[in-house]
Amino acid sequence: MKHVHGPLCSIDLDERSSSTEDVDDDLESFIGGRALATKLAHDRIPFDADPLGADNRLYFATGPLQHSQMSFTGRMSATAVSPLTDGLLSSNAGGFLSRNFTGTGYSAVEVTGASDDLVIVHVTDEGVEFEAVPELEEAKVPETCEYIEDEHGLESDHTVVVGPAGENEVRFASIMTSEERAFGRGGLGAVLGSKNVKAITFDGDSTNEVDIPPLQMEVHGEAAQSDHIMKRQGTSSMTEFANTVEALPTRYFSELSFEGAEGVSGDRVEEKKYKKGTCSACAFACKLPTRDEESGLETEGPEYETVMAFGPNSGVDDIVDVMQSNKLCDEYGLDTISCGDTVAAYLASEDEFGNVDLIHDLVEKIAYREGVGDDLAEGIDRVHEDLGVDNWTVKGLEFPAHDGRTLNGQGLAFATSNRGADHMYAEFYPYEYPLVDSEKAFEKEGLDDKPPKVIELENVNAIKDSAVLCKFSRDFVDEDRLSTLLDADYEDLLEVGGRVVSLERHFNNQRGFDRDDDSLPYELPDFDAALDEYYAERGWNDDGTVADDQLNAAPADD
Repeated sequence: MKHVHGPLCSIDLDERSSSTEDVDDDLESFIGGRALATKLAHDRIPFDADPLGADNRLYFATGPLQHSQMSFTGRMSATAVSPLTDGLLSSNAGGFLSRNFTGTGYSAVEVTGASDDLVIVHVTDEGVEFEAVPELEEAKVPETCEYIEDEHGLESDHTVVVGPAGENEVRFASIMTSEERAFGRGGLGAVLGSKNVKAITFDGDSTNEVDIPPLQMEVHGEAAQSDHIMKRQGTSSMTEFANTVEALPTRYFSELSFEGAEGVSGDRVEEKKYKKGTCSACAFACKLPTRDEESGLETEGPEYETVMAFGPNSGVDDIVDVMQSNKLCDEYGLDTISCGDTVAAYLASEDEFGNVDLIHDLVEKIAYREGVGDDLAEGIDRVHEDLGVDNWTVKGLEFPAHDGRTLNGQGLAFATSNRGADHMYAEFYPYEYPLVDSEKAFEKEGLDDKPPKVIELENVNAIKDSAVLCKFSRDFVDEDRLSTLLDADYEDLLEVGGRVVSLERHFNNQRGFDRDDDSLPYELPDFDAALDEYYAERGWNDDGTVADDQLNAAPADD
């Protein structure tokens, strides 16, 4: 099985020191990326660690495919205990960071402890240095990137940065890279901010080579030649389609379609797109540099989930207004999904849907924890009772689009996800939209035959997050190609993915998670029976827990 090479670099912020450690055994078993980081986190973070305390550890890791020149490989993974969900969580970001990270020669970087002073940590193949930067306190992301380039000659593609939201420990703060790409879900920006780290830079020329099969160039060529609509509109191409099938959350989840969807559709985004945007080594180029000529506003995006959260779910039907929300979140360092949904919850409580000035004011107040923003910075799970609205989260994580009330298998996947309400954990929704190949499709309604597919998708996505491979490669990298690229049988890869999911679940069980947390704010037909089937297929206990002796057990027979 292909895997990354190189030691773990452990950074101790308390002592302002660093050390390296051989992790070859873990690399051989866990590939890299999310799998490697999950194994390290499970073994090294205390089960009772405060997510915003010094005992929490934050991991950055790439996978073997970052040593290819194949499209869909400009990504990397970050892992820690989430201050939003209180469970172990991995987040994934694109951009250009991953190749610069591999240049350090490390397979993973671990950040431990907490600094007394605000610092930037510089990681190279020659060691680790610490730079006090009190002058950057509450600087926005672009300001910090500009400082690093001016002072150190490193562009934003070498950096991970937190904005004011991370420093102020907003529970859904992002870690930003390449200035506008985000480790978005779960509040890992607050973890870095709680450690008093403003940024980390990665640079070097010590890449440990991994031999990737020639298939990489075949995939790359197909990505370059594809005329897929995402190359023009990114994921925003889904907006009107999801609206048509009533899977588009609207006005804080009170409706399933939006009469103003055309105004925030993929066509409107494409009209604002002024150049191509991509990630490292990727010819698919689905990113969305957008500009509004009238106002001069420039941003990257918005993608579909951001459109949903700050558009229909907030009662907004003008794409320029959503672009502005997107830009503010990138500058302050906020997850657009959680932030948009939380703003929508406040709008619902005040009957202020569509109030764009209020929306943009709330984003800023959240980032600085000012006024009502201090409460909203805690996220919906912790503030919904005060607002008098329903708790639209799973395990404390706010919902994306692809509504599970319409797409029932995706609803089940939201519930079982260790990360909470995250559409990319299993990514079931493509199989329930009527766009897919009929041989692969499921009916939207009901949960019959869906639990085994949820398990397969959770497992294979754990492998993709470990390889690290973009989920939008799904039309180009099937199971045979994935097996070829990683030099392993598909079933063996699924077994490794299953161990990753079980490790996450076991860690979270030690923090009190069980079947009660695999729940939804709405009812689905035969949901309890589907959960029973899911647990049985995984070989877990019927209360949703993983016993110590089940961690490395073989999966249950069909």
